[in-house]
Amino acid sequence: MTDKSTQPRVIIFDTTLRDGEQSPGATMTHDEKLEIATLLDEMGVDVIEAGFPIASEGDFAAVSEIARRAKNSTICGLARANYKDIDRCWEAVKHAPSPRIHTFIGTSPLHRAIPNLDMDQMAERIHDTVTHARNLCDNIQWSPMDATRTEHDYLCRVVEIAIKAGATTINIPDTVGYTAPRESADLIRMLLERVPGADSIIFATHCHNDLGMATANALAAVEAGARQIECTINGLGERAGNTALEEVVMAMKVRNDIMPFQTRIDTTKIMGLSRRVASVSGFPVQFNKAIVGKNAFLHESGIHQDGVLKNVETFEIMRPEDIGLHQKNIAMGKHSGRAALRSKLREMGYDLADNQLNDVFVRFKALADRKKEVYDDDLAALVADEATMAEHDHLQVKRLRVVCGTEGPQEAELTLSIDGVDHAIDATGDGPVDAAFNAVKMLFPHRARLQLYQVHAVTEGTDAQATVSVRMEEDGRIVTGQSADTDTVVASTKAYVNALNKLIVRRQKSAPGDDVKSVNYKDVS
Repeated sequence: MTDKSTQPRVIIFDTTLRDGEQSPGATMTHDEKLEIATLLDEMGVDVIEAGFPIASEGDFAAVSEIARRAKNSTICGLARANYKDIDRCWEAVKHAPSPRIHTFIGTSPLHRAIPNLDMDQMAERIHDTVTHARNLCDNIQWSPMDATRTEHDYLCRVVEIAIKAGATTINIPDTVGYTAPRESADLIRMLLERVPGADSIIFATHCHNDLGMATANALAAVEAGARQIECTINGLGERAGNTALEEVVMAMKVRNDIMPFQTRIDTTKIMGLSRRVASVSGFPVQFNKAIVGKNAFLHESGIHQDGVLKNVETFEIMRPEDIGLHQKNIAMGKHSGRAALRSKLREMGYDLADNQLNDVFVRFKALADRKKEVYDDDLAALVADEATMAEHDHLQVKRLRVVCGTEGPQEAELTLSIDGVDHAIDATGDGPVDAAFNAVKMLFPHRARLQLYQVHAVTEGTDAQATVSVRMEEDGRIVTGQSADTDTVVASTKAYVNALNKLIVRRQKSAPGDDVKSVNYKDVS
């Protein structure tokens, strides 16, 4: 048996709340950010990149509060290569037990052209800004954005400057997902060999998945000497996403024979965190996603089923329990009590407060009356749906009735509460969902444009709950709404209204320069 305590440790740097939130439509509320940060802290993530403090007052407030609440993780904020950004970042993270400033600048020929700096001018900027950051904080991370497309000689030069200026971690970002595993490894080896002082700091790897190689690139970099992986839950991130935390962590755990590295991650918390991030971001996990996908531990082929029944290791290389997935998936019914529900939810990784449990229990009973068996995935959808509802929502669906026929337009009768006052209307549409959405628009006129409408069944069967996600855009603000119900039209309407509630909040908070998407930092990654 291998003694893992003697193996080199890989630092897990999670950027779900920063790079992950850059995904169009993935903006999280203040409370959602605090919740995700707490879960990451409890899971054993070494460094949480909590946000980009200069981007908006909301981002600054979230990073500051996460820093104050942190118990185990280092809390990191992002800053561009200027004093104002760095000072604002320090103000946000300084109350953390272990704060970090992460500053960056684009070093490739394409990115040097953006601030219109020549090589010498950029080198001077790097020296000055990293020095300034180090005078504020002992833990400094520096990133040469688009490092994988930066000339090697120049990359070595600026990395050496950053180290001499006080950087303690050098992150090598594959900003556009351009590199391949062999190149990723060679780049880290080259820096370790050529840069004076490289053996005194931590090298990190930050990969994007544009060519589907983010996990492979990150692990190749670790094998070459990198000791920090930057990643996100579910691989969330701009374009094709970032390296998925669950993939690299489980790869090193399952194939520890060829990747002899250890992490601090409590892998049994992966599944619960994956579900919660999917819910608050509005980005469902694809069914065949590695590790956390719905089908990751399902077997339909007769040969596979027979093999698994005889010996689970025949077709499974890891245990579902290792990621916090309870394969028993025992159904609960209308006779199940509150204590049983609490026990089941805790088994699934949800520890709800009494008032939350009471709300979920009421909705569970209502679901059990409509559905013969309520499975784990149904309960996860209930908890997620409950989390999207708030008493202070400006809009709430009170009653919905749709009339469908084989000819002519479909009809929807909707009662919508607007700031506590009920309003009712009838509307028509090309289908029941279109009719319901038209009714909402008539009662609450708006300019928001529907960008995405997505439905998937939580479980199998005609009585399955449907989880609906909608993405809406208004004046550059992008939000995602989500809801679940056994009635697809009801779930659709609630998801639509949930997105509108988020837009209302964004409108109220918006001020010139306050929108995190408007800040020109594009993938630091």
